[in-house]
Amino acid sequence: MKKKLLILVGPTAVGKTDTSIELAMRLEGEIISADSMQIYKLMNIGTAKPSVEEMQGIPHYLMDIIMPNEDFSVAAFQQKAKAAIEEITNKKKLPIIVGGTGLYVNAIIYNMDFTSTVSNWQLRNQLQEEALKYGNEYLHNKLREIDPEAAERIHKNNVKRVIRAIEVFHESGEKIGNFREDVQFNDAYNFILIGLTRDREELYTRINHRVDIMMKEGLVQEVRNLLEMGYPEDLVAFKGLGYKEVIHYLKGNASLQETVDIIKRDTRRYAKRQLTWFRRFENIQWYNLSEYPSKEKLINNIQEYIEGHFNVL
Repeated sequence: MKKKLLILVGPTAVGKTDTSIELAMRLEGEIISADSMQIYKLMNIGTAKPSVEEMQGIPHYLMDIIMPNEDFSVAAFQQKAKAAIEEITNKKKLPIIVGGTGLYVNAIIYNMDFTSTVSNWQLRNQLQEEALKYGNEYLHNKLREIDPEAAERIHKNNVKRVIRAIEVFHESGEKIGNFREDVQFNDAYNFILIGLTRDREELYTRINHRVDIMMKEGLVQEVRNLLEMGYPEDLVAFKGLGYKEVIHYLKGNASLQETVDIIKRDTRRYAKRQLTWFRRFENIQWYNLSEYPSKEKLINNIQEYIEGHFNVL
């Protein structure tokens, strides 16, 4: 029997947390976070983690699982998420994956076998050194020579993806576009994919308001505390929205108001990229929260769709 799985995605600040908790209460579900920042302990304000009160007794998995200086990968997420799905299913509950990190969602809905993924760590390290020594454009030109289509898609400053494209070609002879097209849906799950969105101006207003709340709740102090604990500023964890900007401010490179404005702007841009990513998914059912007069009406509609869909599967 395929396991039932509900996946709820959408841009930051759209309302995923409230919606998912309400659905979990109605559908006897438990929530698995698919958020690449909420995995970190000690980082609560800038990651917009739900409080214990907001969770309303619904168990949440894959939050607060590693320290800021510990490594984590998509492969690690996939392994832990699959284990959580198994655990929740065995309790006769509905697993609900909720988040805005597209790579994490991909790792569940597609057959992505990270144990056999083409990789060459020696080549990867060599290319990283070349990028540092000769610059990003040098590396990007290397990619252009072997895979012009990928070079058009991938910006020269996205060094990680440039390296990955070169690596895939080097190891498999395949262009990365062809390599990724072979990935098929994961047939271990009967999954329903729900997308949440809002009218753009409303979403942007919510994003701006959320950033204001984070600042009032002490985001600057949260970052200062982490730095004082000895966590270096070049950690992957500090690359997240809000954290890198506050570090910039703490070093005296921007005023507080400039910092707030930059966080708001970059978060709006990130939300736009998230929507672009999720709109690529097949079989996703979208709900525009701006069109619903009440949360009750929204949840009723989503619940009706989910229950009807699972009955058919």
